[in-house]
Amino acid sequence: MFRDIPYLDLVTDDPQSVIGYLSDQLAFAPAARAVDADRQALALRNGPVTIVVSSPVGAHGPYAKHLDRHGAGIIDVPMTSTDLDADVRRLVRSATPMLPAPAGAARAAGFGPVVHTLLPVGADPLPPGLSWTYLPEQPVSRGALDIQALDHIAVCLPGGTLQQTADHYADAFGLPRYSSEYIEVGAQAMDSVVVRSPSGAITFTLIEPDLSHAPGQIDEFLDRHAGAGVQHLAFLVDDIVTAVRQGRDAGVSFLTPPGVYYETLLERVTSLRDRIADLRDTGVLADCDEWGYLLQIFTRSPYPRRTLFYELIQRNDARGFGSANIRALYEAVERERQRESTRTR
Repeated sequence: MFRDIPYLDLVTDDPQSVIGYLSDQLAFAPAARAVDADRQALALRNGPVTIVVSSPVGAHGPYAKHLDRHGAGIIDVPMTSTDLDADVRRLVRSATPMLPAPAGAARAAGFGPVVHTLLPVGADPLPPGLSWTYLPEQPVSRGALDIQALDHIAVCLPGGTLQQTADHYADAFGLPRYSSEYIEVGAQAMDSVVVRSPSGAITFTLIEPDLSHAPGQIDEFLDRHAGAGVQHLAFLVDDIVTAVRQGRDAGVSFLTPPGVYYETLLERVTSLRDRIADLRDTGVLADCDEWGYLLQIFTRSPYPRRTLFYELIQRNDARGFGSANIRALYEAVERERQRESTRTR
């Protein structure tokens, strides 16, 4: 059984910029470094989340080839296993392509170019097969962003592959379906399935565009990334309003909704009446389900192809993923356009 995600491997040809963004703006601290024949790597941590920034050594290895085709982004989403041999047998039975891996680990093909390195629970939570040099722990500055967990990973898939991919992750990886939703926004539409490990620590939000509708943001990602890939990483925080203010002070660029978004927010989330001013000031979105409410905000992508970006999310018992915000934002923009049209008549 797969339990959690020990780290994420992010490949880039501009490590200085990526490390600067993660450390200066998202408060990740350098934890370890390594070099091998294919890459140089620096592991950075914020709370329980580790991102390994890898850059290619030479022009012909797997990291260089990934960058040429897909650009900067997540190349490996590892998982730890409580019984690695049994999990590998299940993957082989399900015809999952297995790839070469260092001793003591396994590696399975995932979605698009993304792979899953598989480690036994208790293994060092860093890419295996490298000689890591651990760096002195750095004190966390007051007011720095404090990440509590990796809430979920959003994955864009080509149209027509969602159901097959969700079934595969359920059967081969033991990540059963958690929820599903079809969202139509104007002329665009997308379908999504969430798969989650029994532990709750591995959650993939799988998204595909509806090819019968107009192209939208998912199609744009697939074009820029040259296929399926990780669209965003969602970081769980305790106090999103404070986190956004800290992030803005550090230089993080967040997407902000039009002001009219908040005019109808209380119709959907009545319990937030006392927080509307703070949410409007920070651009934080809100959604609710039968269990509670959530607050979320998205960064602009800091990468050249504008593919991978980040989300901050605060959960107040909510179990969903903010799907109402997609529709609400679209409708808010349309209302703003109508107002502008009325003013110019």
